[in-house]
Amino acid sequence: MLNLERLRTLDALARHGSVSGAADGLHVTTSAVSQQMAKLEREVGQPLLAKNGRGVRLTDAGRLLADHAARIISQVELAQADVEAQRGCAVGELRIGAFPTAMRGILPQALSALRDGHPDLRALVREQEPEESMAAVVRGDLDLALAIDWHNKRMPVPAELTRTHLLDDSVDIAVPVAHRLAARTEISLSEFADDDWISWNEGQFCHEWLVFTLRGTGIEPRIAHIAEEHHTQLAFVEAGLGVCVAPKLGRGPVPPGVRLLPVCDTVRRHVYVVWRADADRRPSIRAAVDALRQAASAL
Repeated sequence: MLNLERLRTLDALARHGSVSGAADGLHVTTSAVSQQMAKLEREVGQPLLAKNGRGVRLTDAGRLLADHAARIISQVELAQADVEAQRGCAVGELRIGAFPTAMRGILPQALSALRDGHPDLRALVREQEPEESMAAVVRGDLDLALAIDWHNKRMPVPAELTRTHLLDDSVDIAVPVAHRLAARTEISLSEFADDDWISWNEGQFCHEWLVFTLRGTGIEPRIAHIAEEHHTQLAFVEAGLGVCVAPKLGRGPVPPGVRLLPVCDTVRRHVYVVWRADADRRPSIRAAVDALRQAASAL
């Protein structure tokens, strides 16, 4: 009889491509991954891993069993969803990923309502960028993910996932109080051709959106500084080091040296939640989505 946890380890190895990646995805040590694989190899009676330079690769038998493992794990998730649906109540553990502004602006209210309405359901939250959290839902590492895209640049959602819209989040442009446009009541992005920008990390969806959008207005963006958190970006703006995009969702106090300017051609983000389609019947999923909708509608 094949052990399910060892099959999960093999599946993680196949998805992540390395022992360290599998360990990170499973939240265990690399030695635990190696031990599980050694036991699985003894169970099947043939090697599943082979050395590949400094790392490892799956053997033919390893790839074959990994394909079966993915299907077995999916069937187990379906069985768990059906059993939970049969009980008719939201219980157990629910793993949620969310981008930073949603962590501040939506999740606290949603989690509070979820705790009050479903005391036997334990929510575990992880802060992640949308691309990472959606991939984690596909892999089964997360149950739900809060994600975003933009009015003029949509993020592809994998076919395995179901999505529902939560809210549209409008954004302003943050400028220093001494900026030439600071007294305006609204602005156009095309007016920032000569400004330095404080942006997110290169490769992140929001950074790619900013570059794409500015180029669409005829501006070749001058990215002067990279900062992950909006509060850090605003601190750079206050110091006169550039301008930045300032979403309203999760926005805290704005530094006194910063002015927020609405964009005349409205710039907005679409905020939504995704989950695996094969988990659609789980009461815990439905309860969490309802709580997120209520929290979003309150905004």
